Amino acid sequence: MDRNEGFSGLTGMTASPDRRILSIVRILKSCLLSGLLVLSLAAVPVQSGQGAPSIEKVDPPSWFVGHSRNQITLLARGSNLAGASVVSATDGVTVTGSRTNSTGRWLFVDVTIDDNAVAGPVSLEVNTNGGAVETGIELIPRLDPTGRFGGITPDDVVYLLMPDRFSNGDVANDAPPGSVPANRSQQFAYHGGDLEGVIDRLPYLADLGVTAVWLNPIYDNNDRGNDYHGYGATDFYDVEEHLGTVATFRELVDAAHAVGIKVVQDQVANHCGPDHPWLPVTPTPTWFNGTVSSHLNNVYDIASVVQQGADPARRKATLEGWFANFLPDMNQKDPEVATYLTQNTLWWIEMTGLDAIRQDTFPYVPRTYWADWMDAIKAEHPNFAVVGEVFDGSPVNVAFFQGGEARYDGVDSKLDTVFDFPLHFRIVSTFAQGDEAFALRDVLGADTLYVRPEVLVPFLGNHDLQRFATIAGGDMKKLRLAQTFLLTTRGTPQLYYGDEIAMTGGNDPDNRRDFPGGFPGDPRDAFSPGGRSKKQAAVFDHVRRVLAARAAHAALRGPSTSFQLANETVIAYVRENGTDRALVVLNTGPASARPNIPVSDFFADGVALTDALGSGAGGTVAAGSIKLKLKSKSGVILVAQ
Repeated sequence: MDRNEGFSGLTGMTASPDRRILSIVRILKSCLLSGLLVLSLAAVPVQSGQGAPSIEKVDPPSWFVGHSRNQITLLARGSNLAGASVVSATDGVTVTGSRTNSTGRWLFVDVTIDDNAVAGPVSLEVNTNGGAVETGIELIPRLDPTGRFGGITPDDVVYLLMPDRFSNGDVANDAPPGSVPANRSQQFAYHGGDLEGVIDRLPYLADLGVTAVWLNPIYDNNDRGNDYHGYGATDFYDVEEHLGTVATFRELVDAAHAVGIKVVQDQVANHCGPDHPWLPVTPTPTWFNGTVSSHLNNVYDIASVVQQGADPARRKATLEGWFANFLPDMNQKDPEVATYLTQNTLWWIEMTGLDAIRQDTFPYVPRTYWADWMDAIKAEHPNFAVVGEVFDGSPVNVAFFQGGEARYDGVDSKLDTVFDFPLHFRIVSTFAQGDEAFALRDVLGADTLYVRPEVLVPFLGNHDLQRFATIAGGDMKKLRLAQTFLLTTRGTPQLYYGDEIAMTGGNDPDNRRDFPGGFPGDPRDAFSPGGRSKKQAAVFDHVRRVLAARAAHAALRGPSTSFQLANETVIAYVRENGTDRALVVLNTGPASARPNIPVSDFFADGVALTDALGSGAGGTVAAGSIKLKLKSKSGVILVAQ
């Protein structure tokens, strides 16, 4: 979730405004505060000038027996909590401190969970001058780590989907009580897709050949039905009722793991929705950077964070400004905020067994927080992976945020990897818009800026960008060729739902159309071979073949790329992984090409190379090179017989 800013780092690129910002503002700028969810618990009043205390909600609602983070802070929402003292009535659980905000609306409770604590309910008694109230959380066993928390690597292929727009597996949640019902005729409304729908389509994803699925945020959102995308959270500890429940998400993770698919959760630590109960009465005076009536507007100047001598005012607005000028910017420098967010991340990981996180709007949060946050994750699950969104076209700016070394500020963010936006923009300009093919070599030449370029996440599209097929004017050859490059370049590639069947779409929300066949009454079912049009089938089959080649040949998943030829229309590069090698040759031009490619450093004379995609193309290495004939807008993946 970011602005389409900072593309000037690539020669010849121009930035186009991110229409998502405008559409979100148009939908939500008139938001009013929603009602609060009242959970439970009886209060016992006494005679006093202060009203009887009540508790509506406690975050986190549960924690884990044997977790190394055994000192946690609970945040309770209620009323008449001023001056509260809290005691535990549960063996193995000790309250070490408590404090409230000035209005008595919010209560923080510090809890230590001993090694001898057992799974079950934890009873806490809250006492004030106005009475007492019981509340608590649940202690639960930790998940067996086998087959969970696996991270993502270049051996994976990630498939991004928007749950509301992918598949409707449970029509019973299309009109949840108290919320606006799904309405597919309105672009900004819920359409009925849900977590059950994703579970139903796991066989489709496995057949395609993807090994990880990334879902846009599933947090609970406001009840007016216009936050279908999930980026305006009103409860970070619950699932949006249009999508399912926490239990359903856990079921999805388990079902995905059963068919060899990992799960990536989309998290948002930068901001919450304007309807969150933290407004207007905040848990601490510094919970947010600014207030509803007085705050900075985010200027999205990522370079101001990257450059040591940048304008301090622009850096401050970038780090503390409210996204789109209305999404409250959380202040991670407030220790209570930092603790809340870190605990929330650990809770989701441990509750569900997921494998990785995609962190939204990564540059807009202090890097010191990210370093501590990553430490907390890795302390529990060393193989767990996090990929950060740095929506910028400059490799210099994007590389700054990948972890592995301290930058000018003395901070190592420790972030595993980032999305490769610079390469994305070059893929689009080359394959969809006809720019020079050699520019792909040049942007990959910037890999030296990254600590670990081999784990970057390249992609053709996502939920914030126009569909590639639309930019390419519906040219399926361009789409297939771009997909071949994406799935044979270094890194962990990410597909966007529907690109494998050539879905089209302009700016947000047009790029978030429903997957055909995922909803009752759809005239065609593109999830099944018989339901795909000829065009859809051709693209699907091509992606499936390239993914099969990627899985079969380790070279295509390796760290090394050596360009052997790069001109205006043809690129040829050797991919290596240990002793395994593959030669990828792509002709982006409108005419056929006859390249003569030097390969003596990789293949000996007499070695026969054939196309792993089954086209029959290939040849024998002679005099240190191989001669090919390629049709226009076509490519081959050559491997030794």
